[in-house]
Amino acid sequence: MKKYPEELISSLEEKALALRKDVIGMMGVGVSGHIGGAMSAAEMMATLYFQRLRYDPRNPRKEGRDRFLLSKGHAGIIQYACLVEAGILPRSVMSTFKEPDSILQGHPDVLKTPGIEAGTGSLGQGLSVALGMALGQRLNGETSRTYVMMGDGEINEGQIWEAAMAAANFRVDNLVGIVDVNGLQATGFCKDRFDMGDLAAKWAAFGWHVISIDGHDIRAILSALDEAETVKGMPTMILMKTVKGKGIGFAENNPGYHNTTLNADTFEEAMHDLSKGV
Repeated sequence: MKKYPEELISSLEEKALALRKDVIGMMGVGVSGHIGGAMSAAEMMATLYFQRLRYDPRNPRKEGRDRFLLSKGHAGIIQYACLVEAGILPRSVMSTFKEPDSILQGHPDVLKTPGIEAGTGSLGQGLSVALGMALGQRLNGETSRTYVMMGDGEINEGQIWEAAMAAANFRVDNLVGIVDVNGLQATGFCKDRFDMGDLAAKWAAFGWHVISIDGHDIRAILSALDEAETVKGMPTMILMKTVKGKGIGFAENNPGYHNTTLNADTFEEAMHDLSKGV
């Protein structure tokens, strides 16, 4: 396992915290947003955008870039935070989240927002789109990679598994899937709604190289992404166990904060928790 300097680990942890604060800042008081799934993904998003992905912030559609798709597009607000922190979007747009003419809508829109690779939010489609992009990269002889993040509730969708079979069949080793295994979906706990069983065994049975990690551990994330780059002849799936609503005490593991609005009190409490790094 490659040893990364403590300075890098600390900087990525700080970036993940900054992303969480940006999410709450964008929502403010009275604007609905998917807090839970945004908070659970923060460490992986920080590591991808600020250590792993190869892209040019001045030209986010530059040929040869790595690609990232947030298939669970309802959590798009965490990707917007990344785009702001990366300098692709100006910080001034954060105050426009979900306004009618804003480039920051509830789900990512490839036609409006620089840095977005595909319109997502109709759940279950992102893996298919990512597979097509990865195949295109391979056909073009590029060394770039495609990463796609799904939710554990989202993978109830049948299209996910069609894409999973196709990716294994075509031996697409420049494709890295990520499932945010936070155990909750819109209407409750995943195990009570549609229990997918042993996810590691399932993805392995579909022909993927599977890595299971703590999704809030930066070192584990870096190690998993390193391992994925060594895998040949098959796609890689990173299953990251996370806490939905991570960092905000009242939202952690709380189905009511899948999608909600904050009032003045809960906004202040959320910012207070994040200021302490809870």
